Amino acid sequence: MKKDKIIYWSTTILIFLFEGVMPALTSQTELAKQGISHLGYPLYFGNALVVFKVLGTLLLIIPAIPKKLKELAYAGFIFDFVFASISHFAVDGLGYEGFVPLVVLAILMVSYTYYQKLQKTAA
Repeated sequence: MKKDKIIYWSTTILIFLFEGVMPALTSQTELAKQGISHLGYPLYFGNALVVFKVLGTLLLIIPAIPKKLKELAYAGFIFDFVFASISHFAVDGLGYEGFVPLVVLAILMVSYTYYQKLQKTAA
């Protein structure tokens, strides 16, 4: 069980850093604005995305959050990563930019798998 907790918290903290902290700190940079525009999205979409990412990571990282809300956050991130990947592939072709969200999705899936394991153990 200790190994499961370590894997869960390690992957969940990585998601928190990649999808919560980093976007919150960099979303208003010129590079971030160019990136969202490059994909064909308006700037306000990028701002809304950052708000939902920060809120979603808080739902994942705070232990007292109810299971249903955590599962909604996991689902939201799955959509985010899949559509980010599709957007990059559609605009940039089969480049590495399209695979980065899929790598983060894999980390998210490990977090979710171990979250489920810990829930079953606790029950």
